[in-house]
Amino acid sequence: MEAVLFDLDGLLADTEIISLKVYQELLEDFGIPFTEETYSREYSGHREEENVQRFLDTYDLPWNFDQTLDKVYELEARILAKGVNLKKGAKNLLAFLQREGIPIALATSSVESRARMILDSNGILSLFDHLVFAKDVKRSKPYPDIFLKACSDLNVLPENCLVLEDSEAGIEAAYRAGIPVICIPDLKIPAQSFLNKTEQVFQDLDAVRDYLECKKENQ
Repeated sequence: MEAVLFDLDGLLADTEIISLKVYQELLEDFGIPFTEETYSREYSGHREEENVQRFLDTYDLPWNFDQTLDKVYELEARILAKGVNLKKGAKNLLAFLQREGIPIALATSSVESRARMILDSNGILSLFDHLVFAKDVKRSKPYPDIFLKACSDLNVLPENCLVLEDSEAGIEAAYRAGIPVICIPDLKIPAQSFLNKTEQVFQDLDAVRDYLECKKENQ
C-alpha cells in the first residue's frame, strides 16, 4: 500500500450531525421541520453549494443563493468553533499508518480553511503528508478528479492506494479512479449498488486499523 486517502466529513470528522443541525436551525424560524432522514436521503455526501441549491429549490425562503450560503457558513462556523469530534478510531488509525510509514492524504470537497481548522483543532493536521481540497480540482465527487490528483501529487499509482469513504459519491469517485475503497457509513448507509464497489464495509475506523494490521501480518 503506497498511500491512504481520507475523506473528511462523516468519515474522519463527525460533521454530518453538525450540518444537520445547521439546516434545522435555518428552517426553525419558519416553522419547517427538517429531519435526520431528510438530510441523510437528500443532503449527505454532497458539496455545500449543491446542498444550498437543493435547499432553496425545496423550501420557499426569502434569500438568494449567496445569502443562504453565507448563512450556512456563518452558523456552521459558530458551531464548529465549539469543537468537532473525530470519528471513533480516527487517531488510532492515523497513528498506525504513520508508524508503518504509509503516506496519508486528505481528499475533501470541503473549503480549505474549514478542513485545516478541524484537523488542527484535533491535533492531527501534522499527521497528513498531503491535502487536496475542492478548489484544487474542476469536478467534485462522484468524479474521480480529487483522488487522482492526490495520487499524482504523492507520485503513487491509484491501484496501490486505499480510499476511506462514507458516502455514495465518495465510493463512486474512488471506483472511477481505480482505487480500492473501504466504506465506513455515517448517517446514511450507501445503497447496495455502491457497497458492491467497495473492498470492505466497516462500522468504524478502529475496524479498518484491525483489518490493515491483519493484512500486514498475513503478507
